[in-house]
Amino acid sequence: MVPSYDCAASVLLCAEDNTAILGLDGEEGEEECSWAAATPPRDAAATDGFLMDFPVLSDECIAALVGREEEHMPIEGYPQRLLPRPGGVDLAAVRRDALDWIWKVIEHYNFAPLTAVLSVNYLDRYLSENELPEGKAWMTQLLAVACLSLAAKMEETFVPLPLDLQVAEAKFVFEARTIKRMELLVLSTLKWRMQAVTACSFIDYFLNKFSDHGAPSLLALSRSTDLILSTAKGVEFVAFRPSEIAASAALAALGECRSSVLERSITSCKYISKKILLNFKNPYFFQP
Repeated sequence: MVPSYDCAASVLLCAEDNTAILGLDGEEGEEECSWAAATPPRDAAATDGFLMDFPVLSDECIAALVGREEEHMPIEGYPQRLLPRPGGVDLAAVRRDALDWIWKVIEHYNFAPLTAVLSVNYLDRYLSENELPEGKAWMTQLLAVACLSLAAKMEETFVPLPLDLQVAEAKFVFEARTIKRMELLVLSTLKWRMQAVTACSFIDYFLNKFSDHGAPSLLALSRSTDLILSTAKGVEFVAFRPSEIAASAALAALGECRSSVLERSITSCKYISKKILLNFKNPYFFQP
């Protein structure tokens, strides 16, 4: 029997159109699109509650997301390529440089946490399928700009123009048409699957579940969001599924809750490995 998705799932399961995402149905020479505008300051409370605008997803929706999440992860072997190895491109350093710049731009424009997580997702998926040429630092910068630009177009209400996006001590500055070509290359590599299933897709569900189905506090939401962002930058977490990251972050954020509630919640959780949940007190989650 086909699962019945509730209204909250519509934002996750909407159809993707390869012309609508980039606004390519207009004239070829048009550089400015309807979404291109300066990003206004984001209210801090709105950022803290960015996952509380919709009802908690049903178990059927979560099961569907768990079934799809591997489709939006880097291909097999990518975590091993991030390990130090003699000779060749230091992929971990390339990734770190790209994410350091992306984080500076996100802080500059006060973009949503999901924009950051999507940027990392696009970057990792692209790097897992492509080898960047050695000694071409501008390629890393261009890829970072393209991934952040695409993520902002997916999540933000207002997106800076391509030239305005290149702030925060950018080592190279690219023309809008160059960025658009790189965006198309990223989109092609990712097979236009931009509605990625990330840890943010699960966090409100697990916070609610591990709070004994009570509304989680804004403090718990804020802390779990910070944990997701910190794990997104760490290479040691690349191999974990988004649902595992979200469940662990939720448990770490609710660490002061009654142990009996957490133990009961862990036992009843059927989507995540019990071993991973029982080991959620990994020191990585508690780094300042």
